[in-house]
Amino acid sequence: MQSRRNVELSLLIIALALTVGAHVIVGLSHDNRIPLTVVAYGTTMAALFIGAHLVLRWRAPQADPVLLPSAALLNGLGLVMIQRLDLEEPAGAAQAPSQALWTTFGFIVFAAVIVLIKDYRRLDGYPFTWLLAGAMLLLSPLLPGIGKEIRGARLWLDFGFATFQPAEAAKIALAIFFAAYLRENRELLATGTYRVGRVLLPQVKYFLPLLLAWMVSLLVLFYERDLGSSLLFFGMFIALLYIATGRSSYSVVGLVLFAFGAVVAYNTFGHVKVRVQGWLDPLKYFDNNTGYQLSQSLFAMGTGGIPGTGWGQGHPDLIPIASSDFIFAAFGEELGLVGVTGILLVFLIMVFRGFRIALTANDEFGKLLASGLIGVFALQVFVIVGGVTKLIPLTGLTLPFMSQGGSSLLANYALIALLLRVSAESAPTPVDDLGLDAEERPEAPEAAVSP
Repeated sequence: MQSRRNVELSLLIIALALTVGAHVIVGLSHDNRIPLTVVAYGTTMAALFIGAHLVLRWRAPQADPVLLPSAALLNGLGLVMIQRLDLEEPAGAAQAPSQALWTTFGFIVFAAVIVLIKDYRRLDGYPFTWLLAGAMLLLSPLLPGIGKEIRGARLWLDFGFATFQPAEAAKIALAIFFAAYLRENRELLATGTYRVGRVLLPQVKYFLPLLLAWMVSLLVLFYERDLGSSLLFFGMFIALLYIATGRSSYSVVGLVLFAFGAVVAYNTFGHVKVRVQGWLDPLKYFDNNTGYQLSQSLFAMGTGGIPGTGWGQGHPDLIPIASSDFIFAAFGEELGLVGVTGILLVFLIMVFRGFRIALTANDEFGKLLASGLIGVFALQVFVIVGGVTKLIPLTGLTLPFMSQGGSSLLANYALIALLLRVSAESAPTPVDDLGLDAEERPEAPEAAVSP
């Protein structure tokens, strides 16, 4: 599969050129000279990109050739934007050095997953261990002493020397559990034995995981006040239920349950009501901070228009927390509609390749695992971009690979590495990469197919 790795290397070189070029442009726009850090920045990013490529060439030569370059490009551009925002901050408040360090750790985690997990099917053997780990991580911010509340949401662990957002790691653990559980119980869940009106439901004991996932999502929503993570995990489970069973009734019941929980949260918790009010009419609540952040986001993207103001020529620093929650709006101002459309297309390509991996996986667990991982990734992108553009209420999630934050980077590099491990085991033939028609391809071994 040298052709796949050669394609990946070519794409990585393009990603490196774009990120280093953006770094140079930001320096030129700031003080009309090429930044002195360009050599160090370019060398470091090249070492990380090529290092990850060599690990894949060594341990997973058949892996998908597009996911790593896409992640590297998004990570590099996000790092450049964080550096650009640092130029408007006082000395000592720079976030780019920390993000660069987390980027290095992210590539180390990526390489570790590829090297250590030789066969992803072994993850299938410990479903309830993954459930316990995921639940503990998800609920750990409720622990006294180390649990920390930031901006109304209790979703951080503070160890003094560093803070950690455990929900990012929990999404991977729970995706593995859901895949393992649904692989084992898919047929039982797909077979209805009780009729409620016109809907056939399975036995109650097989329906309990849906209720359990709902209850956990409500705990996160009510006690951690984290609307984003609650939506993310419950949405991932409902999507996997549909993929595994092919029954739309699960999706309908799940949406009804989540809507009920959201209504209760709106009428119970003030911070949820504030977010909804700020979403419906941000300008009305501009002066009391309820709608200030979203208003500034919309102003920034409106200022950028179609072509954007250009790197370093806008004022994204006027957006509160622009480097994390609202980095998409910062790109919208300086790169315009053209730039953010390109970014969204990269995300779309990653989602497409992820579901392609799920379709070509040789076993049921691999199909469900890849679907769950790329599904939660796609849902996270939709939720954060939808919140920043006023499509849905703000949730406080980070944009994968681009937003400032070490927890998100580490988790998403592990997620991409798992997807690549699944793709490497699906043993595609070289002609698949050439885009040949089905009749021109050699026959592949049959794989289990979900109904």
